[in-house]
Amino acid sequence: MGNRTYLKKVFWISAIIVSILVVFGAAFPKLFAQGANAAFSFTTYSFGWFYLAAVFFFVLFLLFLMGSKYGKIRLGKDDERPQYPFFTWIGMLFSAGFGIGLVFWGIAEPMSHFFETPIPGVEPQTEEAARLAMGYSFFHWGVSQWSVFTIVGLIIAYFQFRKGENGLVSTSLSPMIGRQKKGIKNTIDILAVIATVMGVATSLGLGILQINGGLNSVFGVGNSTLSQLLIVFILLILYLASSTTGLDKGIKWLSNVNLSLALFLMLFVFIVGPTVFILNTFILGIGDYISNFIRYSLRLTPYQGGTWVQDWTIFYWAWAIAWSPFVGAFIARVSRGRTIREFILGVLVVPPLIALMWIAVFGGTALHLDLFNGTSIAEGVNKDVTSALFSTYGELPFTMILSVISILLIFTFLITSADSATYILSSMTTEGSLNPPMIVKIVWGVLIAAIAAVLLVSSGLEGLQTASLVSALPFTVILVLMCVTLFRLLRKEKRGASRPVKK
Repeated sequence: MGNRTYLKKVFWISAIIVSILVVFGAAFPKLFAQGANAAFSFTTYSFGWFYLAAVFFFVLFLLFLMGSKYGKIRLGKDDERPQYPFFTWIGMLFSAGFGIGLVFWGIAEPMSHFFETPIPGVEPQTEEAARLAMGYSFFHWGVSQWSVFTIVGLIIAYFQFRKGENGLVSTSLSPMIGRQKKGIKNTIDILAVIATVMGVATSLGLGILQINGGLNSVFGVGNSTLSQLLIVFILLILYLASSTTGLDKGIKWLSNVNLSLALFLMLFVFIVGPTVFILNTFILGIGDYISNFIRYSLRLTPYQGGTWVQDWTIFYWAWAIAWSPFVGAFIARVSRGRTIREFILGVLVVPPLIALMWIAVFGGTALHLDLFNGTSIAEGVNKDVTSALFSTYGELPFTMILSVISILLIFTFLITSADSATYILSSMTTEGSLNPPMIVKIVWGVLIAAIAAVLLVSSGLEGLQTASLVSALPFTVILVLMCVTLFRLLRKEKRGASRPVKK
């Protein structure tokens, strides 16, 4: 009865709010986008300093936990061991945390910074601009973004597997807000569900646009609403089939496929592309990333004005924070049995390292083509950001092979992202159940696809995506409180373990 009551409250309130936002966004896309942009601009302008300080704190806090005595604490019983092999685990983290974002921005971001530099005084499309573009791309896809996912995943895993609680975001704040305050807990969980639904639906829509663009580029399939709706339908069938088989079959298998495809594609471009240039770019980029980490982490421009930091760095951090309930909850679910040190090392370091290698290979190849081969990929990206990947492939050998593999990778990324979100949303609305009912999974899966389809038809994707990021501000406060709660509990656990047993 408790689960059904909880489902009524969280599920129906979340579904009603999302439906209202979607209907309004579909009926008045321009007006909705303007309102969402105004709200997001206000939060990032007024609280940009808070986003930067909070994410920087998360990185330091996690590094402290990893190197401290608390790192030996296991996310589960003391004798438990990891549920999934290392490669499968990393594949799951990679699929849930990056989705299609890395495939989309791996070339688009460095070329955007190359065309229009992040720092005034640096001339665009020069060697200096290329180095700066790569350094900032490394920074945005490095440990800072993943520190947010790591924080949420670690805290939920600790409560769920170490303390035997449910896997809800609100549960991790119970020691601070009290277990009896259902209203506050429900509000937190509803906010998490709404942010997840809107974020996943808009990402699904944007991914479908990229698939349609890739099919058009490779096979001449037109960019039409009918094509996009057909892709939505195919994706829905595939990710529902995967979701209903559970974590140990569909999601596990697809995550392995994703990581294998990504590594194969990266190795392929590394070999056929400018190999030595890529290696030099990667090593130099790592050096620039480390030496500029603090400066980039806390960079604001109160004296000179401008919105670049707000448009890029703060936008990225807001995106990561808005997505953190979904990504963090999924990471927690697949990390049972690992120690805190293993967890932080695996989540905070390995996926970002793969991302930096990806950017060096793909972004470095595109930069080399523009700098030394006279191409104009950066100019093309400035006009149409979705053209980055396939424009670069057009300058490489085996263009057709690369394009087909990339379309397949985007497709499988979308399936795993929607699959993972369906599982986590079902868990969130069934009191953190590790095995949510099949009907709940189907309802959320269909709802996500329906939202994406409606927004594609009405051109309302951008507004809903921006609206989903507004939730990042309250979630940032929640994440800071979660860190405080976790540290108190870890310290209490260690103190209890170190006390001598009375005879």
